Amino acid sequence: MALALLIVALPIVALLNVLPASAQADETNEYDTNGYETNWYYEVDKRSTWQGDLTARLQAIEGVFGGQLGVYVQNLSTGEAYSWHADDPWYLASLIKVPVAAQVLAERQAGTLTLDERLTLARSDFVDGAGPTNWHDPGTPISIRYLMEQMITVSDNTATDMLIDRVGLAAVNARARRMIAASGGDPSEIGPITKLVGVRQGIYGQLHPDARALGGMDFMALRQHAVSQRPKALARALGVSTDTFAQPDYDHAFDAYEATGENVGTLSAYGDLLASLYGAQQGLSQEQDGPDNLDAEQRQALLEVMRRTSSGKQRLKAGLGEGINFAHKTGTQQRRSCDAGIAEREQAQREQADISADGPWVIVSCMRGPAALSTHERAMASVGEALRRSGALGRP
Repeated sequence: MALALLIVALPIVALLNVLPASAQADETNEYDTNGYETNWYYEVDKRSTWQGDLTARLQAIEGVFGGQLGVYVQNLSTGEAYSWHADDPWYLASLIKVPVAAQVLAERQAGTLTLDERLTLARSDFVDGAGPTNWHDPGTPISIRYLMEQMITVSDNTATDMLIDRVGLAAVNARARRMIAASGGDPSEIGPITKLVGVRQGIYGQLHPDARALGGMDFMALRQHAVSQRPKALARALGVSTDTFAQPDYDHAFDAYEATGENVGTLSAYGDLLASLYGAQQGLSQEQDGPDNLDAEQRQALLEVMRRTSSGKQRLKAGLGEGINFAHKTGTQQRRSCDAGIAEREQAQREQADISADGPWVIVSCMRGPAALSTHERAMASVGEALRRSGALGRP
């Protein structure tokens, strides 16, 4: 009899051992993570048949891609979640611009700024990368509304750093952690967010510490060179020899920078951040209605901007197909790419879909691997197609 009781008890003990340590009470934690154990429930106990199909498809995509692939999906109606390397740390690139926009809208909600307020573009604000803000002359007053639109829809780096300067980097980081906690996630799973010029300083600083003193215009000049030639260009700019560099090339410098944890996080934590933009509108989380969190008007405003994103048309959106609205943000860096957002069926499709799985869905995907962006985008489109064909987004 004692032996039989032991055999029955063993699975229960093993199951209890998978509970995350963060599910225990922690009086020193500034953020309420009492809902964190719900992630454990959905990921361990509740798995639909489409999950095995999706795993097989992602394994095949990763093999063709020739790099690493991470995917996180959560059905915001049922709570069911799926993870493919989503609990590993990933460089989030420009995905960090969503909490920047959220903090701007939080201050709009608090009455400390308006979207019509204008910020004056300074020469020191310029950062290399996409977006039309760099087309303006120094001294041009530009509205916060315009800067936020460009930051999200075309991933404008100069606009991003101007907005961070306006609301404060500490406030942006606090906002990101608060959004994750509001969905029951673990805020410690996302590293510190930096300005975009700080990313350049961090990468080139891995080659030589003096690069940390360079500014945006210096990095714009370095970007004129092919990636393989940037270390030599940096050495000339600093007046040093490449023999003094701590890393052999730009790729290794970026790897070393990513290892610092800046702008790095798990895809599941970022999924929780995105979920905070939707859940309270549907009455799924009481915590999201706290006085320090975005109200429904501001969340809807941010989702509307994300629906207008024009970058990354060949990524997840291409594979998701017709009839899916995708409010999303893309991110691209050296050998790395991301796409993340909230997908919803259009009304006509919702009427025909499997109601029990009729979303909306948080989707987060990041990749690291080949240098060619086109290779990343083909793989990302394949991920979108895999989600659709596997039944992850309801009846295929």
